Amino acid sequence: MGKLKVGIIGVGGIAKGAHIPGYLRLKDKVEIVALCDIIPERAQKKAAELEIKHVFTDYNQMLEMDEIDIISVCTPNYAHAPATIAALNAGKHVICEKPMARNAKEAAEMVKAYKKSGKILTVGYQWRFDPDIQALKSLIDNGEFGEIYFAKAIATRRRGIPAWGDFLNLEKQGGGPLVDIGTHALDLTLYLMGNPQPETVLGSSYTKIADKGCLNNFRDYDPKDYQVEDAAFGYIKMKNGATLSLETSWAMNIMDDEIFGTEVYGSLSGARFHCGKPLTVVSEAHERININQILRRDKIGSNYHAEIEHFVDCILEGKEPLVKPEEALNVMKIQDAIYASQKTKAAITIE
Repeated sequence: MGKLKVGIIGVGGIAKGAHIPGYLRLKDKVEIVALCDIIPERAQKKAAELEIKHVFTDYNQMLEMDEIDIISVCTPNYAHAPATIAALNAGKHVICEKPMARNAKEAAEMVKAYKKSGKILTVGYQWRFDPDIQALKSLIDNGEFGEIYFAKAIATRRRGIPAWGDFLNLEKQGGGPLVDIGTHALDLTLYLMGNPQPETVLGSSYTKIADKGCLNNFRDYDPKDYQVEDAAFGYIKMKNGATLSLETSWAMNIMDDEIFGTEVYGSLSGARFHCGKPLTVVSEAHERININQILRRDKIGSNYHAEIEHFVDCILEGKEPLVKPEEALNVMKIQDAIYASQKTKAAITIE
């Protein structure tokens, strides 16, 4: 087999910062042959830099290239579902950036297309590939945590509003911090818990600060353009009886500038992973509490690089991806339920 041929839909920040560098590291396995972006100058500039011949503004035209094996969907959220479905229908393997779509209905259509296609579909939850997370997952899978019955997903910023692109547009994005950074923490926590099925969700979402205008660690923005929540919270009961709590914000008057991570608590051990700090594991043994801080391991590349390499290897070796479409769909169902709970002021049952 020769090199796998890659086409990229959307040549914005996530493509240039993660997907393209990830593929370029694998020159013995893959070759980027086409770029597509609705802003032609953006794709043309990157194509010229990388000596890529094929540049498109319509991804449907790009998908007509029979030689393309892989598609990276790196668009704003509103295009995730249509671009992914079109790529699967065209017989391509797909990695779609997070969140899977704007809502669970769109994500479910993606799963249908995936099952019909016989191709691989995965979603860009790169935090699963973090070395500390993999070490923690190994401990859990080896039974060292016992039964995990409670966990926390945390992705909070005091003032971290991404005031560029379509992030503040409700129609195009589907939401604010919940679908931007909260989705990562939620997926990560569900993964460590063994991806239990959600049953009931009680949630709240608020816009209390950002729409009035506020200090921002990123670029300035016009408050009139702010259409999404600036904080969201959820309390999720699983079918196996476990409970998960979620906190996420772009703007909230909290003590820490930023926290991203997860906490899991089992009958034998508990753990806290906060990005940038040592992974901490607490367990009881020999009638005493043991607290073990595991220093962060050296990384080869980044979580993004590991994610792309894993995806490519799954195609070459016929393996299932670490992030399965059905798992990403469950994340979408929980996010939808949090928004629905806010609107109805009631708990939502997930079918």
